[in-house]
Order: sequence, then C-alpha cells, then structure tokens
Amino acid sequence: MRDIEVRAPDGRTLTAAIWGRSSADPVFLMHGMPGSRLGQLPLERQLDRLNVQVVTYDRPGYGRSDRLPGRHVRDAALDVAAIADRLGLDSFGIVGRSGGGPHALACAALLPDRVTRTAVMVCLAPRDAEDLDWYQGMTDSNISAFRAAEDGPHRLRPLLAARIDGIREQPRKLLQALRHELPSADLNAIRDAGLRSTLARNYAEAVRTGDDGWNDDVLAFVRPWGFDPARIEGHVDLWHGEDDVFSPVQHTRWLAAHIPGAHSMVEPGASHFAAWQLLPDILCRVALNTAPAPSDTA
Repeated sequence: MRDIEVRAPDGRTLTAAIWGRSSADPVFLMHGMPGSRLGQLPLERQLDRLNVQVVTYDRPGYGRSDRLPGRHVRDAALDVAAIADRLGLDSFGIVGRSGGGPHALACAALLPDRVTRTAVMVCLAPRDAEDLDWYQGMTDSNISAFRAAEDGPHRLRPLLAARIDGIREQPRKLLQALRHELPSADLNAIRDAGLRSTLARNYAEAVRTGDDGWNDDVLAFVRPWGFDPARIEGHVDLWHGEDDVFSPVQHTRWLAAHIPGAHSMVEPGASHFAAWQLLPDILCRVALNTAPAPSDTA
C-alpha cells in the first residue's frame, strides 16, 4: 500500500491509498461509515493473486482528507475523478460497501464515461425514496443518529461525540458497544480476529482528526443525494444480507427496482459484516467486467 495526496478542484487535500502490485484493472473501493482508506480490504496476497489494483481514499473529514462542509453524496464523484486524473486512469470499476454504497452510485451516475462497472454491498437507499419505510428493520443506534441528523448538526454532533471519544480511547469499543444489536450472523463474522483488527485500525484512522467525516456522512444521507439512481446507465450489482440491521435489506430491493441496469442478490441468513468476506470476489468481478450471475428474485 502507498499513500498519495491529491488536490481537489476546490483546493482541498484528499488522501488516497493504492493497494496491490498490479497496475491493471483498477477499482475504487468506497469505505463505510465511519471509515477510512485503511478500511476492510482483502489481504494483499489476495489482491496479487487476483491481479487487481484497488484505490481507496478518505472521504472529506475522515483520516487525512480535508473536510468539505455541507457536502452531498454527489460530491464524491468530483473527488474520485480528481484522484483518477492524478493516477492517469481514464476508466475504472467502483465498489461501495455500506456507507460507501451511495457514494459509489454517485460515481456511476455522474461519471458514466469513466465507470466501467459498479457493485454496492449493504447499501442505503435515498432518504426521500418513495414507497420505502426507510427506518423499518434498522438498529436503534442508527435510527437515533439519522433522526438527530434530520433535526440538524446541533443534535447530531453531541450524539456521535461520545462514540468517537470511545473509539479514540480504544478503537475496538465501537464493535463492543454494538454487540447487543448484532444478529447472530454478524456476531459470527466478528469472531474473526483479522476482521476485528482491521475494523479497529479503520475506525481509529477515521476519527484521527475529529468527528467531521462521520457527522457529514450522516447528514449527507438524510439530504437529497443530488442525483437520481434511476438515471444510472451502466450495470450495477447489488448484494445484501437478508438479516442486516444497519442497512435493512429493503433498501437494496428499492434500489434494484429503480436502477434500470441493476442485478440484485439477497443472501438469506447473512447480515452486514458478511460483505467483508465477499470482497475478493466482488472486486475481481468489477475489475474484469465479468458477466452477471442469473438475477435473484428475492
């Protein structure tokens, strides 16, 4: 892995990381919330075997990237384009997991000439999605954060501050605090010591300079995204665990019904953290632009 600093068109500094030795088949991987460029990735030896180059970056306000006050989900497309320009990438695939999913969809919608293929995992739908009970099936901690964001940053920031202080004191505390909300599939997933270590490193880097990234992500998700998913032209793979309580499965079902080129797969008995185990396969499929599997009817 190597870090690079990129200057956004408005002068902000973005910090990105390039993973894997290959220079072929580049894929941007958009991290979750909270998250950073050090988020959940396959082992480097897996990337070498797959011959895939992965590019991650800290969204504004996270890690080593400057904040963009009042940002919207759509703004991710400009940042990804700036990083791709710096790396000399005319085209690339894009993958978004959890909170990275809407930002990946923004790139698919707003950079159609550059994004070759898109995959999103355990993704939220827009807050203003019609005929969707957005909060149904969502865990209490997420509901409290999003409800506070709907009232404004003055309500949200104090709510997240205590969680962030806990992460700085002990990065593993976020997972510990969530244990009572996790379904059995997630509890099984986080028994993996490697996953717990990766998550702890990711969370610690996310809040290294403060709480702006996490606050701004939550606020962006309850605002209009700034693009219509129905206008996405390319193929989009959607994956969701049916038992997910952080991004409930009906969000992906809504996206599948509204993105013309969507192919969805809902996995029974799986939940939020299972997406980490699927990353090697997803990254390879997106990088190589492989054909989709038969559509799931769930």
